[in-house]
Amino acid sequence: MNRYHDPSILPSEIPSESEYFDRRRVLAALAASAAMIGGGIDAAAQTGRPAVQARPAPRYTRNPKFSTNEPPNSWEDITSYNNFYEFGFNKEDPYERAQSFRSHPWNVEIDGEAEVRGRFTLEDILKPHALEERIYRFRCVEAWSRIVPWMGFPLADLIRRFKPTSRAKFVEFTTLLDPKQMPGQRTSVLDWPYREGLRIDEAMNPLTMLVVGVYGKWLPNQNGAPLRLIVPWKYGFKSIKSIVRIRFTERQPTTSWNLSAPDEYGFFANVNPEVDHPRWSQAKERRIGGNFLTSRIDTLPFNGYAAEVASLYRGMDLRRFY
Repeated sequence: MNRYHDPSILPSEIPSESEYFDRRRVLAALAASAAMIGGGIDAAAQTGRPAVQARPAPRYTRNPKFSTNEPPNSWEDITSYNNFYEFGFNKEDPYERAQSFRSHPWNVEIDGEAEVRGRFTLEDILKPHALEERIYRFRCVEAWSRIVPWMGFPLADLIRRFKPTSRAKFVEFTTLLDPKQMPGQRTSVLDWPYREGLRIDEAMNPLTMLVVGVYGKWLPNQNGAPLRLIVPWKYGFKSIKSIVRIRFTERQPTTSWNLSAPDEYGFFANVNPEVDHPRWSQAKERRIGGNFLTSRIDTLPFNGYAAEVASLYRGMDLRRFY
């Protein structure tokens, strides 16, 4: 992607070199994304997949304050290579298996230690919040990374709205449980539904986002539609997808990967090049979309966001609390 371009042109409108020369795959990806975000009735009919209810295009502003100046990955890079075990264990499985997933309409339950609780539609959740785009580094625990233009709003804004009590020390998130739509949930690789959590101060940090879109479009199903979390200084498994429940708790919540493999996946999961995974080094990462041999770069503490978040962990042993 050319990093010098007319700012009036969306990055999503500029194809990468690989996209230009791989037109058949790009067209298939665009057809699938059109079916997912509405207006894709023809594409859905051609693929035999059910069309979802059309939704108005999202309106958002760009927030350069929290955005990296690194050029984002292509739409294809972002939407065709993902971890989403609910749809399978290979990186391509979510793209191939999530196209008929019904991500709209959607409801989210807010409960626990909060003054305002209840079951809310996605529209209820979004209504008071102005959407913005932030270009974040995204680092996966398997040592791959990319640059993603997420669209959403600060989680802190939602937390203030629902008024957690003084007993609320953590925020717990839960993914939809629906094995009929999510074939990966028919396996025993994890204790379903997927659960994640943050300390309340981590959740209130201005970098933490609830995300509903990417590249100015509604989230594709394979990327966690319709509502997901992004915590850019943590490994990707903390950024839970397809959220149906947000609960304020006094005690640290149980999280799925920490429950499954506590020696490999800690509760905090801060990106730390000095703490290796038991089966591989975290000192370097491979940037998706680049040459496999030359795209390896040094991993930055807290994924490059140390100035914004390191104070949250002052005095903690980050090797012990990994």
